[in-house]
Amino acid sequence: MAAITVPAVNGGSPNELVLRAATAAYLGRYRGQTRVHSESDLRVFMRWCTDHDLEPLAAVRVDIERYLRWLQDVREYQPSTVSRRLSVVVGFYRTCVIDGILPHSPADYVRRPTVPAESPTLGLGHLQFEALITAARLSANPNDFALIALLGLLGLRIFETCAATIRDLGEEHGHRVLRVRGKGGKVVLIPLPPAVARAIERAVDGRTDGPILRSSLGARMDRHAATRRLKHLAATAGVRMPRMHPHMLRHTFVTTMLDAGVSLRDVQIAARHADPRTTMRYDRARNNLDRHPNYILAAYMASGT
Repeated sequence: MAAITVPAVNGGSPNELVLRAATAAYLGRYRGQTRVHSESDLRVFMRWCTDHDLEPLAAVRVDIERYLRWLQDVREYQPSTVSRRLSVVVGFYRTCVIDGILPHSPADYVRRPTVPAESPTLGLGHLQFEALITAARLSANPNDFALIALLGLLGLRIFETCAATIRDLGEEHGHRVLRVRGKGGKVVLIPLPPAVARAIERAVDGRTDGPILRSSLGARMDRHAATRRLKHLAATAGVRMPRMHPHMLRHTFVTTMLDAGVSLRDVQIAARHADPRTTMRYDRARNNLDRHPNYILAAYMASGT
């Protein structure tokens, strides 16, 4: 990824060097995809500063408030996106204070937007998901079934799906597994249900090395090619959604598990969410009284009541 462009307003070359050092110090705390996303979000803020002739290290609280309003009113981002991008700015200035570059952070008292209890991302319904899987399984493209299986049946993120290689496949305690490097470089072993294993075998087609998913040119499939295949499969399956994208299948992975009655804790582990509140945002049926734990407790104590 290209280096972040920092503004050089007021002709201050020393300020620019300090800002570059501060940026490097903040991003140095992260690695892998977390670093990539943090760098992307910080770049948005730096570009906004350039457009408004603002030197980032001279910003005050009202400037951060203006940036917040710009994210909300001009770019019209979802509250969760605004909160995430603001958290990067807060972290950047906090690092500047820790390193003695600034006496205090201009972002300390900026209020973050309230993030809704439910995720605004649309997931597929059970029948829609089933139709998409069928379309992928019947597709002449051997990558399609594996793509849907990795995203929707294993719940992988799109960068994890595209990065998966044949050498990441293996066995552990009698289970076929896929070695996945997730956020923050964390490595986990994910068991492969038989249907997913068959989908992967079809995509691998006897190869012993290289990526599991390939583009039409034989190169590693990227997120853009994956999105195009997903949209094509959705059209074939008759699944009509306002905006079809890979994360929708990870959302579907979580919601379908919860709808099937899998415990929140087990779903959190499967989705590799650090915070159970993240998993709860996907629970479409949290207010379904049929699932209320009072019934489970009453049934358990039936002999005494």
